Amino acid sequence: MTTKPGLWSLSDLPDQHGRTFLVTGTTRGGIGYHVALELVRRSGRVILAGRSKEKLAEAEAEIRRQLPSADLEQLTVDLADLASVRRSAAHAGSFGPIDVLVNNAGVMAPPYSRTTDGLELQMATNHFGPFLLTGLLLPLLVASEGARVVTVSSIMHKAARTPPLDDPRRQTGRYQRWPVYSETKLANLLFTYELDRRCREAGLPVSALAAHPGFAGTHLAANGQYGRASGGRASILDAAIKVVAQSAHSGALPVLMAATADLPGGTYCGPSSVGQTRGLPAVVDSTRLSHDEHAQRELWEISERTVGLEYP
Repeated sequence: MTTKPGLWSLSDLPDQHGRTFLVTGTTRGGIGYHVALELVRRSGRVILAGRSKEKLAEAEAEIRRQLPSADLEQLTVDLADLASVRRSAAHAGSFGPIDVLVNNAGVMAPPYSRTTDGLELQMATNHFGPFLLTGLLLPLLVASEGARVVTVSSIMHKAARTPPLDDPRRQTGRYQRWPVYSETKLANLLFTYELDRRCREAGLPVSALAAHPGFAGTHLAANGQYGRASGGRASILDAAIKVVAQSAHSGALPVLMAATADLPGGTYCGPSSVGQTRGLPAVVDSTRLSHDEHAQRELWEISERTVGLEYP
């Protein structure tokens, strides 16, 4: 069956031989796992990145079960810990040039907590950690002479009423986990558009794109609510989501489109049907707030001060 014009499917994913991808958040069964699986299926080299060595090993073993000759590496990184990000980025130098960085890892609406760096957990994991990782890996991306950074946002960015421009080390007002999650997903887009603009202005051969999976059946919500994907209420929530959601594999398709299709920087990919919740991916829109250039610049400057790195 021919794909409708403007839509993208796995049949559009070209051979990736000779290209290196670093994908964060590759727990077996999740969005990042399926992104990695399809890239190695097309002969790409994939660096599986995540905070748990056990889960990385589990994901690698499952991919190798299906594709014994898969070209895989592992990188342990906790995006909520800026020191861990620095150590991991230093280790990543041994992998050589990186063609595509996929900032996929994230947390969704967990209870309030602060990281060792004094940052709220969601903003630390979903924005500040990826911001630092991208900056530290920039020399490896530039070395590939045509790299791109793909950051995974969410349809929930549309619920954010204001950009997250307050002091990230101070809590103002009552913590509300879902509004904060929405703001982190807006931050992903503000970061993407600003990164792409800055790379263009600096003459760097790096483009930045974003994607979102729609309403995909992953363990993210259950993990956020209960700190686990199974057992008691977590199992009930996880099962309920999977009944109404599209599969994690389908949710990975917009990310694969953003990572491999012939698209300009600043492009946002997401599902094409039912209010961007499901269906084959296409180029989609994001809110006017996400395109606010003042907010993009201000968040960038806040982020540089917060992580202690200025780039590009």
